[in-house]
Amino acid sequence: MSIQNSTLALAGVFQSAELVRQIARQGLLDQAPFEASIQSVLKIDASSVEEVYGELDGVKKGLQVLCEQLGAGTKRNMEVMHYVLNLIFLERKLAKQANMMSNIQTGIVVAQAHTERYAVTAPEIITHLAEVYTETLSSFDYRIKVNGERRFLENQFNADKIRALLLAGVRSTVLWRQKGGKRLQFIFSRKKIVRFAQQYLENIKKSLV
Repeated sequence: MSIQNSTLALAGVFQSAELVRQIARQGLLDQAPFEASIQSVLKIDASSVEEVYGELDGVKKGLQVLCEQLGAGTKRNMEVMHYVLNLIFLERKLAKQANMMSNIQTGIVVAQAHTERYAVTAPEIITHLAEVYTETLSSFDYRIKVNGERRFLENQFNADKIRALLLAGVRSTVLWRQKGGKRLQFIFSRKKIVRFAQQYLENIKKSLV
């Protein structure tokens, strides 16, 4: 299992967490990473981790946030870390529920079919993915509590975006586990993870030159 691949998947988790924070606190989010994160949910079969996010640039925001959160001497946003750790915990509960995994996959296949008529981030698809999250992962006794401004959280489409992004976060967490990711790496492999994330960011920068 390559730590490079698990780092990329972990960046996907951080990206979802940061976008949830943005909506909850500001009522707005960065559109390009939002689209890449939603696309990652719909990409059930992919030949590489990079392909899950469309391309390396699709997870750029997540790589940046990962470096900010795990890098030495940086100011951490505890809300983002809270969401990341909660997504990891939720994935562990999901891993024991084969029927729920199957139901989620069925729901995602339906969303994939909708992309023939709608854009990936169209309300019809976001609302459907939010319903998939509500009918499956929200049924656990343990739920992820999202903090933010009430006026933003009470907006139905914002709430749907948050649920769709939490589903994307769990999808990235599943991928992270599949590529050898473990919670202890946050303690023992932190520097290595940050180094690989920084290398990915350098590669993105070079590709844009």
